Amino acid sequence: MVLVFIAPLVWRTSTPEPSDGLEITWTFLKDVTRYTPLFAKPGTLILDLNNLIEPSQGLVGEYDVTLSATFFAADNEHPPAKTADAIIPISNLSPNMANYVSVPPDFSLNQTFPINTVQAFAELYASGNGNEEFWYFNAADEFFGDLPPGFTFPDGPFREVRLLVDGQLAGVAYPYAVFFTGAIVPPAWRPITSYGALDLPTYYIDLTPFVPILADGDPHNLTLDVVSGESNHTINQNWDNFLRNALKKVRFRKRADPSGKQTTGKITKYEAGPFGTSSSSASIGNGDINITVEASRSLHIEAEVLSGSGQSTHVVWQQELKYTNTQFYLNNFNVQNLIQSSQGTSSSTHNGVTMVQDIFNFPVTIDLSGNATTTLCSFDHSYIRNLIPHPFMPGSTINERQLADASIIELPDGELAGGDSSNNNTFSYVDVKGNTFTRKVNASNNVILLDQQGGTLAAASQEKHGSLLNQLGWVAKLPGGRNKIKIN
Repeated sequence: MVLVFIAPLVWRTSTPEPSDGLEITWTFLKDVTRYTPLFAKPGTLILDLNNLIEPSQGLVGEYDVTLSATFFAADNEHPPAKTADAIIPISNLSPNMANYVSVPPDFSLNQTFPINTVQAFAELYASGNGNEEFWYFNAADEFFGDLPPGFTFPDGPFREVRLLVDGQLAGVAYPYAVFFTGAIVPPAWRPITSYGALDLPTYYIDLTPFVPILADGDPHNLTLDVVSGESNHTINQNWDNFLRNALKKVRFRKRADPSGKQTTGKITKYEAGPFGTSSSSASIGNGDINITVEASRSLHIEAEVLSGSGQSTHVVWQQELKYTNTQFYLNNFNVQNLIQSSQGTSSSTHNGVTMVQDIFNFPVTIDLSGNATTTLCSFDHSYIRNLIPHPFMPGSTINERQLADASIIELPDGELAGGDSSNNNTFSYVDVKGNTFTRKVNASNNVILLDQQGGTLAAASQEKHGSLLNQLGWVAKLPGGRNKIKIN
């Protein structure tokens, strides 16, 4: 895990895993224009890179990191980018330590907002780690006892990230399932990582309906948590304090009224239960178990916001989200398959003008099988998102699909070796300014076979890729903390 902070978190990434005895080099570029208010004043920059040293897994490398920033001056042809008037971090606020928070339990902070705030938008980072890294493989509590001990974790596969204002739900996110570079069968992600592993997706909530409450000059409680679809809504703890459960970070972007006078108004409609609806069912027989978990969320909030200058804004913030997860345990638990769908729409309008729009679909299919010496896994997952995050960023549409598979074989001497692997990745991007980018990359056994780029943002030249890498020194990392598909 790598995190870069300037008070609040601006980049959450992870490191590719090198093959045994070989060095790797990679470069990542991230546009941080939307964080300009942070760079415009003195502050502390923290690069937090935790390195796991585990010789038994072949993880013995050291990192040499160079972090640089490039600033572009505005001119008549390139005017300054739109930014918020201020960014307020909601974190542990440590001046010299990583500014993320870990749940459970929930994280709460009292924050005072400027009285002339007229708009507020929240950006959330959320990822599962430790026992929650493979949250989508967790079994519903009702049927957890029907599975072999140590096979997976309880508390179900559904996760909802919540943001509350003074105990009142303000918005939620259904997180995208990110496969980090060592996930399940590491050869599947070499040399092409999964989408989001090097730049974690973020989620956006329009908090403007709560501005009449937040702008009264008093401190208000902001709470972050992650809940399941189980009756008690609990999730798993992390392995220890170093492996974080559901890392979350929120930034508030706010726009202020130039009069400096207090913003007033009120919430006129509030339809949002503290938890969504969820259900679980199962089919059990002939040594097979199929478990299905479904969940949904509906939220509708309206408010009238009156600025100190006398401008009235009618704000509507809505969310309609759906989730389903089916897990198949077959062939005496030597086969474990998963089909998951997370989709929905979040949107807000201010006097009829769209401020936030997030139409997403995150389908994923995983087929996991094996025996005492071999683990095989295939992945089919997509990131489909039409997003207008807030008024300070242009809207864009991303359509990403990745097909990956790999195997790990235990040799007679006990060492693990990577078997055949393949990874086919198709990506497209278009934004409201007319920028486009497409890329198709295919790899087999760590060798790039095809790399095609297109669109207005495509590089003028293609990178040259290396040859076959060492395939020894792998270790499977499976749901439930297993290192083999077969546990008996």
